[in-house]
Amino acid sequence: MKAYALLGGPEEEWPQNIKNDFALAQQKNDLLIGVDRGSLLLEEMGLIPDLAIGDFDSLEKSELAKIDSSVPDIRYSSPIKDATDSELMVKIAFEDYHVDSLTILGATGGRIDHFLINLFMILNPKINKYAEKITLLDKQNLLNFYIPGQHVINRKAGYNYVGVADLSGVKDLNIEGARYELANYSNSYPLIFGSNEFLPDKDTFEISFKRGTVAIIYSKDINRFHNI
Repeated sequence: MKAYALLGGPEEEWPQNIKNDFALAQQKNDLLIGVDRGSLLLEEMGLIPDLAIGDFDSLEKSELAKIDSSVPDIRYSSPIKDATDSELMVKIAFEDYHVDSLTILGATGGRIDHFLINLFMILNPKINKYAEKITLLDKQNLLNFYIPGQHVINRKAGYNYVGVADLSGVKDLNIEGARYELANYSNSYPLIFGSNEFLPDKDTFEISFKRGTVAIIYSKDINRFHNI
């Protein structure tokens, strides 16, 4: 079973056709999750999440009452806690619902601290074991995550660029078969090798590394040659 989660990030960062995509996922009996205000945003799209998680401090009492009366599984967290609502959502999705993959939307844009929380939670050892099953998605970017080993990176339609982001320090990072290659790179701090590309005649390239966590960032321009 696949899972799709909506967080409370700004609407302008959502992918196009998000409502149709969520509705189609629910028709396929995939798990639909709302995190904090994301639960209400799903309901405003006419979709009842299967699971809602959060301290719900971003909801008015009347809004929370609506969620409480409609969502079949609602998990309340304390506002004072060691784990974020996003981290709790990931753990519940994989440990309680045993999903095969999790796509998270509404995790980027707006407040930078919220975005960084959602990105760096992948380094939490309790979350990192699920890293390769997690995707972050917005209107301009798609992020996949990898733990040490050798991995084939596949082209995704609509994305012109692909970045290789060392999130934690890496040992012997190699990029082979992309426009810009890299051999046996090691360091102790985060670094992004951005604006790489697939070769015109290839739909894959490979990465490998022995230590760390790496994000593959597929991205595209919205309006590259914009003016004020």
